[in-house]
Amino acid sequence: MSRMSSTSRPYHHGDLRAALLKSAERTLREKGVGALSLRELARDTGVSHAAPGRHFKDKQALIDALALDGYERLNRALGAAADQPGLTFEGRMTALARAYLGFAVENPELLELMFARKHDPDGSAQLAAAVDQSLGSLTRMMADAQERGEIVAGDPERITTVAAASLHGLAALIASCALDAEEAMNGLDEHVHLLLHGLKPR
Repeated sequence: MSRMSSTSRPYHHGDLRAALLKSAERTLREKGVGALSLRELARDTGVSHAAPGRHFKDKQALIDALALDGYERLNRALGAAADQPGLTFEGRMTALARAYLGFAVENPELLELMFARKHDPDGSAQLAAAVDQSLGSLTRMMADAQERGEIVAGDPERITTVAAASLHGLAALIASCALDAEEAMNGLDEHVHLLLHGLKPR
């Protein structure tokens, strides 16, 4: 996708912060994190060079804001998937996996940035809370399933780590072109079934 010129999408009114984040995510997708700069964002959105500084004090603050926006969008998608009524535990897990993998396929560069900032000790408290929410909702779902006898007993956080690692592993395989995205999505029901029931013959 070729980059549009700044003159074709000048910023005139509305939410400047949202416009800056949208432009930053486009740059991240097309050129990588190294190409991000507040001056370039100002040019892309058609505002003064000083304008982005009212929302992001520096490039790191912009990167944190991008990661936070990504986690908030991911959390909304996961929440909607997990809250569907009438689903079995396996059905909820499959819906959640589909939501996560769908986000990963659509936003590989953003997801990579999100995980990089997740492990940075200097990340903002707001970002840390969003990360906790993404894993916390899955952990609560595991704990609820344990109470109903749907999955094995044990530390729900450990079980969540295993499930999250499996889903993120799929996303990483797709991002590295080792696995076709459509093939992965089509086989997601079986993937979740194997995750929940294991490989031991029954």
